[in-house]
Parts: sequence; C-alpha cells; structure tokens
Amino acid sequence: MYTSKEIIAFVREQVEKMNIKATPAGLYDPIRYVLSMGGKRLRPVLMLMAYNLYREDLERIVPLALGLETYHNYTLLHDDLMDHADMRRGHLTVHKKWNENTAILSGDSMLVLAYSMMQQAPAEHLAAVLDLFTRTALEIGEGQQYDIDFEERNDVTEDEYIEMIRLKTSVLLACALKIGALTGGAEAKDSDLLYQFGEKVGLAFQLQDDYLDVYGDPEKFGKKIGGDILCNKKTYMLIKAFELADEEQRRILKSWIDCKSYVEEEKISSVRAIYDAVGVPGCCNEKINAYFEEALQLLEKVALPEEKKEGLKQFVLTLLDRDV
Repeated sequence: MYTSKEIIAFVREQVEKMNIKATPAGLYDPIRYVLSMGGKRLRPVLMLMAYNLYREDLERIVPLALGLETYHNYTLLHDDLMDHADMRRGHLTVHKKWNENTAILSGDSMLVLAYSMMQQAPAEHLAAVLDLFTRTALEIGEGQQYDIDFEERNDVTEDEYIEMIRLKTSVLLACALKIGALTGGAEAKDSDLLYQFGEKVGLAFQLQDDYLDVYGDPEKFGKKIGGDILCNKKTYMLIKAFELADEEQRRILKSWIDCKSYVEEEKISSVRAIYDAVGVPGCCNEKINAYFEEALQLLEKVALPEEKKEGLKQFVLTLLDRDV
C-alpha cells in the first residue's frame, strides 16, 4: 500500500501534468491558473486512498481523481464570484485577475471538463460513478442555495445548518471515498460505509473551520481570523450563541449583526466574548469530537484488516488535528 504522503505527492504530480487546451487563452488560462493554486487536494487524495484499500494501480482512476479536483475548484471559482472575494490561497481570484464574465465562462467549462474526466471511469463502474457524481453535484448546489438563503434569516437552526454543510461540504468528500471504493472493487456495504465515513469527516472538518475562523492562529489558518463574524455568516458558532445567550447577550449579538459601520476588531472581540461567556467553544469542540468518533466507528465496520485502514485513519486524524 501507498502512504498518504506518497499519494499526496502523486496527486500533486498528476495535477501539474494535466493537459488543458491552450486556446482560446482567455478561456483556458484561468482554468490552469485555478488548478495551479495548490490547496490540500483533499478529494483526489481521499479517492485514491479509498481505492488503494483494494487495489495498487492508482493510474487506473487518475482521470476520476482529477475530475473531482477540477469540479471542486470550479465550485470555488464560482463561490468566490458570488462572495465577491478578492483572494484565494494567497492569489487574486479569477474575477479579480480577469473579470466576472471570464469567471463564469471558465467555471462552466471546468464543470464540463470534470464530467469528461469522470466519463473515463472503468466501463463496469461508469454508470454508478456518473450517477453518484451527478447526484453529488446537485446536492452541492442545494447546499450553496441554503447558505445564500441563510444570509437573509436570523432564525437558522442548528439542524438546518448541519444539513447545509453536509450538502455543501461533506457529500463531495463522501463521493470521493465511495468512487475510490467502488472502482477498487469494494462490496456495496463497504463502499456505503466509506461514504458515510466521509460525510462525518466532512461535518467535523467544516465545524473545525468555523471554530478556527474565530479562535485559530492566522498563520496556520491561512486567512484573517474573524471573517465569519464580520460578514454575519450563520455558522454553528453564531447559531449556538443565540441559542445559549441570555436576553442581553442576544441583544448585543443582534446589534452587531444590524450594525452597518463599526471597527472590525471591536466587533470580533465583542462577539467572541459572548461566545466565551456562553460556552460556544466547548460546544463546538464536543460536536467535532462526536462526528469524528462516529466517523471512526464507521471505518471500523469496513470489512478490511485494521492495518489496511490505518493509513486512512491517520490521514483523517492529521486533517482534524486529533489524537487517538
């Protein structure tokens, strides 16, 4: 079996070798630009790790891994446009480096390219792969719409938020793992267990992102702390704070949400103080740990020797900065 480090290096090499058309440059240069930005390459790595539980010939599903990475970056390109974001991974976003029309057209072409790569699945698995990928793509769009809808609401519940992040984030991780397992020859029960494992990992991963946005180290987190607070994003942290706060604390939170002019650091520190007072950090970490434990329990049920699953387990532990 390959180690996670070997698979990460393999994925990086394959992304760098991708053969993207040269002309028209105005269409394809932004695509090459987006794919060159780096990032964790988490989805293709998970797909190949799941495949490697059953088979060694990683090259067999490289097009699928690259297709999923292309699709993921397509969603980021359009997310940045919808969010009016200036930077992504330390680089100007496509609509800032080029323009909005370019971001839309290049993004749409990335989606088509992703499908063309997914169509290269082994013949015996093609229908199942395309069905899962199509369903996942639709679910991610649903999650994005819920996220947009939540911007106009102040009554978002914890359950609604968890379902939104399941759709927007978790299902693509789950899809990566299931496609890897399916094409590797896993039994249906095991490929379903790996899908569920990916869902739980994705939920823990997104909740940790919510937590780090408030309490993380800016150098390690890779972006400014407090961004979700400044844009009134309905994260688990804010939803839980409203649930646990007393009347005065709710009034303060609402006043910051309604405030149009403020000193950024003052807003962040005031909202964070309420989070601290009502115990939001502890609640969030409990939720992360619960999903993480559920994920490990699902992985244990996969009918493979424990030593085969250890690499995947350790990779997820590293991602979530958790100890066994």
